[in-house]
Amino acid sequence: MIELGVNIDHVATLRQARRTYEPDPVWAAVEAHLGGADGITVHLREDRRHIHDEDVRRLRELVHIKLNLEMAATPEMIDIACRVKPEMAMLVPEGRHEITTEGGLDVAGAEGTLRAVVARLADAGIVTSVFIDAELAQVEAAARIGARVCEVHTGPYAHAFHAKGRDPESAAVVAELARIRAAGDAIRELGMRFNAGHALNYFNVQPVAALPGVRELHIGHAIVSRAMFCGLRDAVQQMKALLREAAHSCGES
Repeated sequence: MIELGVNIDHVATLRQARRTYEPDPVWAAVEAHLGGADGITVHLREDRRHIHDEDVRRLRELVHIKLNLEMAATPEMIDIACRVKPEMAMLVPEGRHEITTEGGLDVAGAEGTLRAVVARLADAGIVTSVFIDAELAQVEAAARIGARVCEVHTGPYAHAFHAKGRDPESAAVVAELARIRAAGDAIRELGMRFNAGHALNYFNVQPVAALPGVRELHIGHAIVSRAMFCGLRDAVQQMKALLREAAHSCGES
């Protein structure tokens, strides 16, 4: 059964616009859970631009579904993860001036460092995921460092989909989807879990959700955006229905 992880960072972004106490990301997590989310994702950044340490602590204490902590592979973040103990820690590249994560983590270029990070997280009982581009070299490096999950970066696919008139049969979209599928096949062949995410929305998600063996999609901005008009619980329900429909169409149970 394909699962939906809901990223609630932008609920905190709205809170930070006024530097106040609302909207509360924990409330958002509860609403997402009631809407059918299988997990909650937050990115604790070095500059704390949206999610704060206290948010992560309260989410760990109060959320009754999986918590996925996006983080850079820095000593500070590793210490926090080992203390908070989310179900999954997803290692991502991080830049001070980026609006959102841009591109996948270069696992192949930092195997020694990342192998030690994965080992420490595993010792703390935390599953490690790596956010990577749809490249075989990165998949193979992820397996070598001991990652148990690879989340394939779907941004290039989503951008091609938008640029090509929202036509899933355009050559550019088909090519990007094929790259994701090939990466997913390699991930599964190497014994890791195939997740995907980034820039997915209500219009482009189903071709990705229908890919063989994809276990979980992480989606945030599109869901929070739609929630402005229909509420977070309904927005999550609508996305979850699209995932189930796509999975059913390709024979997944």
